[in-house]
Amino acid sequence: MSSTTTTTAYTDLISRTRRSFATGRTKDITFRKNQLTALYRFLVDNESLIVSALNEDIRKPSFETRMAEIDFCLNDIRGQLFNIDEYAARKAVPKTLVTIADQPFIQSEPYGLVLIIGAWNYPIQVTLSPLIGAIAAGNAAIVKPSELSPKTAELFRQLIPKYLDNQCYHIVLGDAEDTKQLLTEKFDYIFFTGSNRVGRCVHQSAARQLTPATLELGGKSPLYIDDSLPDMEMGWRRVLWAKMINAGQTCVAPDYVLCTAGARKSLAHFAAKVLAQFFGDNPKASPDFGRIVSDRHFERLAKFLTSGKILVGGDTDIADRYIAPTILTDVSPDDAVMQEEIFGPILPVLVVRDVDAAIDFINAREKPLTLYVFSTADGVVDKILNNTSSGSVCVNDAMIHLTVDALPFGGVGNSGIGAYHGKYSFETFSHQKSVLIRGYNPVLEWVGSKRYPPYSDNRLKRLLRLLRKRKSYVPKNTIYYLIFIFGFISCFIYKAIEDYLL
Repeated sequence: MSSTTTTTAYTDLISRTRRSFATGRTKDITFRKNQLTALYRFLVDNESLIVSALNEDIRKPSFETRMAEIDFCLNDIRGQLFNIDEYAARKAVPKTLVTIADQPFIQSEPYGLVLIIGAWNYPIQVTLSPLIGAIAAGNAAIVKPSELSPKTAELFRQLIPKYLDNQCYHIVLGDAEDTKQLLTEKFDYIFFTGSNRVGRCVHQSAARQLTPATLELGGKSPLYIDDSLPDMEMGWRRVLWAKMINAGQTCVAPDYVLCTAGARKSLAHFAAKVLAQFFGDNPKASPDFGRIVSDRHFERLAKFLTSGKILVGGDTDIADRYIAPTILTDVSPDDAVMQEEIFGPILPVLVVRDVDAAIDFINAREKPLTLYVFSTADGVVDKILNNTSSGSVCVNDAMIHLTVDALPFGGVGNSGIGAYHGKYSFETFSHQKSVLIRGYNPVLEWVGSKRYPPYSDNRLKRLLRLLRKRKSYVPKNTIYYLIFIFGFISCFIYKAIEDYLL
């Protein structure tokens, strides 16, 4: 693995990695398991270095790094190791009368050489989690960490080559121009995590090469909350935790709140109390509150503080890239804070009449990555589920759904293309190849001979009758017994015909 910056160097690296994939080594299940185990050791052996790197990059608290970065990936690896044999096995599909004696199945195969472009806000999780899926599925990979988390990226460059196969997996460092150069090369799959703006460029580059891609983007994830909760303080605690973790720099953080008047009143009562419980009276001095990633991001966020009225927070310090946990009320849909994804510790609150007004507000905007609903009122959750579109929905909590790897994680429309986590990571990096293996049963061949010329209307009627799709009323496993019986009878008939002819 190496750091490269020239087009020639990228082309050479990609060619060498393709040749390594062509040997078939990454397809071997034992090889995949060994690489996943090695990546697991990287995370365990270097935990303190990872914590230190993320603290230097974005002042991420050790607790958040261990929980949302390191342990998230460790669990991801465990899940792949537990299930990889099942994921990679051939999958039988239901048979029809036409294929009753044949073998139709699906075989997962790796795409080949994949490009993974990571993001800075969760530089371990959103870089390594796709790599885990790519390895499990049998691909070779080139990984480009974000230049906005330089300490973490350098840690990758220095240490991962000591753990992973140096011919099949490579780390490349560089800035936005280097990423553009990479995207001019031909890959078999591209996995990108980042902003919608850059995601569009990645998608265009992939389209030029007809390369399939997963785009994990973001957007303004709305949160609806009404005053039906049995414990409003608990509800707001969950909301504010999800908003303020990683200083609000999370793609699935609640971007804005739509609430009823009653819920708004409870927020005024509990907001300062909850935030003080989290970060004390001076959040700037709290070891549990992070910082904004760059001066450019800080300046963009600071402009949002003029929207609405500040209920809590509002303090800033550009020298420290600090923005206090802030709640804005009396916000207008036309305010600057409502025009783009916030990606910071600022939470605008808008009062709506009821759930129907909230649905209208959400549907008038781009489809979000995640939609949050806090309500125990009859019918509210189902109404939102049935009348809105979003990548995912979490009810009466926030961000927790990311930890359920049985659920696919990804966006829809403007918030992304494709999904991953758990088995969906394996499937994302696998081509599902359809296979049909036919036999030479003479009875079935006689039936199937109606397809051959010379054609006739009578033959066509018989063939279409045979091919017609019918609903099955037979118990699922009955087909296997019928296949056995049919095969036995066919052999008996064939033998009888053969004896007669002889």
